[in-house]
Amino acid sequence: MRTTLILIILCMVGATPIPTIPTAHQTETVVLLHGLIRKPGSMKKMQLALEAEGYRVLNIGYPSRKHDIETLSAMVRARIAEKTVNDEEVHFVTHSMGGILVRTFQSKQPLPNIGRVVMLSPPNQGSEVVDRLGKLRGFHWVNGPAGTQLGTGPKEYLAQLGPVPFECGVITGDRSINWINSLMIEGPDDGKVSTERAKVDGMQDYKVLHATHPMIMKKAETIREVLAFLKHGRFRSDT
Repeated sequence: MRTTLILIILCMVGATPIPTIPTAHQTETVVLLHGLIRKPGSMKKMQLALEAEGYRVLNIGYPSRKHDIETLSAMVRARIAEKTVNDEEVHFVTHSMGGILVRTFQSKQPLPNIGRVVMLSPPNQGSEVVDRLGKLRGFHWVNGPAGTQLGTGPKEYLAQLGPVPFECGVITGDRSINWINSLMIEGPDDGKVSTERAKVDGMQDYKVLHATHPMIMKKAETIREVLAFLKHGRFRSDT
């Protein structure tokens, strides 16, 4: 009889559902923003890596060639506000001009729940390529109104944004597959932006990888650094 009671109790315990332990990132969302002339698919590898870590990921697209930076920024911010709630922390991983959109809406109409931001190859201080080619009709046709706003001068759009008011890490590259562009850029560059002009006042950490502008978001090393910054607010130590 005693043995029967023990078996019944064990069966009841075994039938009880085991409570689900929430993951560390269950209330954290990561927004991915691609760069100029790119699509959300360019951030797919990053998306899969973040989802594997338990983050909720929003891989947002926007018509980068059709509007100026402020218009694109307002469009993106509205989409983020529709898809998030105030009690979740919203991080960002951006490529190229995607980081400029975050800087813009945080200076105009800040998201109250912004978390950490990792910018990949951002033209934070502009690009000399735009200085040299930005007024050409062909450049405007390819890159749109926003592309012509990425110059380096003190009166250019980027110079008016000021320091970043959020936790920010910048990763940029020093490998170029566009030697024509690189001839216009001073110092090491990734084919579009110099390593120095990727920096922004107020950033918490900065790292240069051996990567090109169009492919930096796909590198396994980049993804490891992104995960480290989202978790700890700093990149991995080189040692």
